[in-house]
Amino acid sequence: MGSTSQPKSSLSSSLFSSQGLVIAGIVWAVLALLFFLLFSVTVQGEELPIWYSIGTYFFELGAFLAATLVCYRNWQSPQMVSGRNVWLCIGLGVFFYFVGGVLFGVWELVWNLDPAVSIADGFYVLSYIFLGAGMILAVVSKRLDLDVNQWLALLGVAVVGTSFGMWVASPNLFGLLGSPEPIAIEQQVTTPSVPASVTSAPQVEKSGTNTSPTPETESSKETDRAPLWVEAIDSKLEPLAFGVNLFYIIGDVFLLILATALILAFWGGRFSQSWRMIAFAIFSLYIADMYFKWADSRGSGEYESGGLLEVFFVFTGVLFAVGAILEYDISTRSRQSRRGRRTAKG
Repeated sequence: MGSTSQPKSSLSSSLFSSQGLVIAGIVWAVLALLFFLLFSVTVQGEELPIWYSIGTYFFELGAFLAATLVCYRNWQSPQMVSGRNVWLCIGLGVFFYFVGGVLFGVWELVWNLDPAVSIADGFYVLSYIFLGAGMILAVVSKRLDLDVNQWLALLGVAVVGTSFGMWVASPNLFGLLGSPEPIAIEQQVTTPSVPASVTSAPQVEKSGTNTSPTPETESSKETDRAPLWVEAIDSKLEPLAFGVNLFYIIGDVFLLILATALILAFWGGRFSQSWRMIAFAIFSLYIADMYFKWADSRGSGEYESGGLLEVFFVFTGVLFAVGAILEYDISTRSRQSRRGRRTAKG
C-alpha cells in the first residue's frame, strides 16, 4: 500500500506543481487555437453551429476560472512579494469577467438575445475596475521611475490606443470608410417596386392557407423566448449603451497604458517574468475586445460571436493564470532560500 500510494502522491504533486500548471495552461491555449482554426470558418451564408459556440465558451470560461483559482491562492499566501491586495484585485477582476462570460453565454446561446447592454456588462465593468486597481497597486509598489523615452513610449501607446479604439467604435470618425451610398443602393434592391396585380394574388393565397402557425414553430418560439423579466431589464439598460461602450474604450486604453507601465517597471527585475505575462494578458484582451467591437460595428449589430481572433480571450485568461503561477512560485522559492541561508548561518 505504501509503495503504490507514494508514486500517486508524487504524480499528483508534479501535476499540480508550478511547472505542471504552466504546461497545462500552454496546452489549453494550443487546444483552443486549434479549435478556433479548424472550426471558425464556415461557408458564406451559414451560421456557426451551436456546438462550436459552446466550445468557444468552454475554452474561454475554463481559462478565466483557472485564473481565478490561482489568484485566490496567491491572495491567501502571506509570502507574496507583490502583496496580497494586488492579487485580490486581479482575482476579483478575472472572476467578474468569468461571471460576465457565463451570463453573456446564457443570453446568446439559451435565449438567442443580443442586447446593446445586459446584466453581463455590469460584471464586465467591475472586471475592468478591479483589474485596473490591481495593476495600479503593482505599479505603485514598484515606485515607477521612468526616463524621458519611457514616458514618450507610454504617451505613444495612449495616443495610438485611443485613436484606434475611437475608430473601432465609430468607423466614420476619420473618414476611412466610403460614403453611405451603397446602403441606399441596397435598400433599393431589397425593396423593389412590384405592381399591385402581382402582389395581390399571393396575399389571397396566404390568407387562405398558411395563416395559422404549426405546433412545431410555436414550440420552438416558446423555447427560445427569453423570460419577460430579462427582456424588461434589457430594455431598461438599452439607454446606457453609449456610456458603457465609451467606458470599454477608456478602460481598454487605460489597461493598455498600465500594461506598458508594468513592462517598463519590471523589466529585467527578479519578478519580471510573471508581470510580463500579466501585461501580455492585457494586450491580448485589448486585441480580442477591439476585434469584437470592429466586427460588430461592421455587421450592423448582427455579428455572431466566435470569430478566429476571439481566441485572444482564451489567451487572456491563460496568461493571467500563468502570471499568477509564476509569481507564486518565485515568491515561495525566495522565502525558502532565505530560510535556508539563515539556518546555514546559524
